[in-house]
Amino acid sequence: AQTGNGLHSVFIFGCTLRDFRRQAWPTPQSRSCAAMRRTLLAVAAVPLSALVLPTSNDLNTAQLGARMRPLFPVLAQRVWEDKPLVYLDSGATSQKPRVVIDAMRAHLEQDNANVHRGAHLLSVRSTDGYEAARDKVAAFVNARRREEIVFTRGATEAINLVAQTWGAANLRAGDEIVLSVMEHHSNLVPWQQLASSNGAVLKFARLNESECVDVEHLHSLVTPRTKLISMVHVSNTLGCVLPVEEVVRAARSVGARVLLDACQSVPHMHIDVQQLGVDFLVASGHKMCGPTGIGVLWGRHEVLSEMPPWMGGGEMIEDVFLDHSTYMPPPARFEAGTPPITQAIGLGAAVDFLSSVGMREVEAYEEQLGAYLYRRLSQVQGLRIYGPDPADGIARAGLCAFNSDSVHASDLATFLDQDGIAVRGGHHCTQPLHRELGAAGSARASLYLYNTEADVDALIDSLTSTLALFADLSG
Repeated sequence: AQTGNGLHSVFIFGCTLRDFRRQAWPTPQSRSCAAMRRTLLAVAAVPLSALVLPTSNDLNTAQLGARMRPLFPVLAQRVWEDKPLVYLDSGATSQKPRVVIDAMRAHLEQDNANVHRGAHLLSVRSTDGYEAARDKVAAFVNARRREEIVFTRGATEAINLVAQTWGAANLRAGDEIVLSVMEHHSNLVPWQQLASSNGAVLKFARLNESECVDVEHLHSLVTPRTKLISMVHVSNTLGCVLPVEEVVRAARSVGARVLLDACQSVPHMHIDVQQLGVDFLVASGHKMCGPTGIGVLWGRHEVLSEMPPWMGGGEMIEDVFLDHSTYMPPPARFEAGTPPITQAIGLGAAVDFLSSVGMREVEAYEEQLGAYLYRRLSQVQGLRIYGPDPADGIARAGLCAFNSDSVHASDLATFLDQDGIAVRGGHHCTQPLHRELGAAGSARASLYLYNTEADVDALIDSLTSTLALFADLSG
């Protein structure tokens, strides 16, 4: 509309800009404006028919992998001498379904613009997509409020954010942080750095006979000086599942906070942050069918609200003067600068995809397939498989790290690759754990919803022939 001073009104789009920056719609006026905006943008939206998703009603859990595989373009390729690709390295990164690739392409082709700061149509559509991704993630983990979801560049950055904000503000010399010996380096090094700067003390829960966290030892480590317990939900090496209820009970007995590294659980299990009862949870987009370059920090709103900013710059400020600045409330306070917009769009599409399949279905399928993987590997002579035996009734994720008594893990991974079998060889960013296990490294096969028993059988066939080849060479 034309105004009296010759300027064009930006009511339809502009009235929402400050609300976008706050990531809230607190007034009837802004809610009305958002509704108008959605109506206007409907004609420009990407047709849902272009993003075909499976529905849970169409999926037979026992055949989930076979139904999922065609939805992931990379899995159709053949490698080396025309061998079918068998991808068993989803613990490192997952493959991406076509709907995620299409959503990111559609955003770049149609909506590419910066978010929260433009009145033009592309910026509004881009902002809508970015903030819709936040809503999707919040619903996916059952957050109480959308403001509890902070987008980061990855789970590593999310843990560093907590360490350098909450940790720096709340930990003093002599205060204790309890970890476990099986932590990924991303949940160890940031706390080492914090402890070296402020004199905090790191304590480590050991493993029990099943190679899971020793809960009794954990309880014995907790004292009135304990301020934080930060542990991995599912070990990327052992496959064991943390008894979160016990960890939370130990923390609450002394008023400590709990951070859960859920990089290996959010993609594979039904996660409810309210039910878990922790204070922080981090996840990685690229391990859950999304792109690299984006991670998630979930935090209780009251805890996030008390945390100081981490990085300074645009978007995280309320107002800036030459001598001081005031800061936005969460999550904007922790999202300085231009965020990973396209990556967030991709993550939102990944969450839509996983939700359409159903995380309880994914969890049930992977539990069966993971037990099959463990059983088949245990039948191969000369292998040492790390972590609990699912036959003992102990919860275990769908991954197995193992070693041969005759062939180095890196050699195993290399020879398996020649047969089109993609596994991980190395220490999986868990060097202290491997030292605890008496191993320099291990080979790891990690499953996802697109894998099948046929993939496991192909692994076993290649592994058996590789071990036989080395036996002949050494004999």
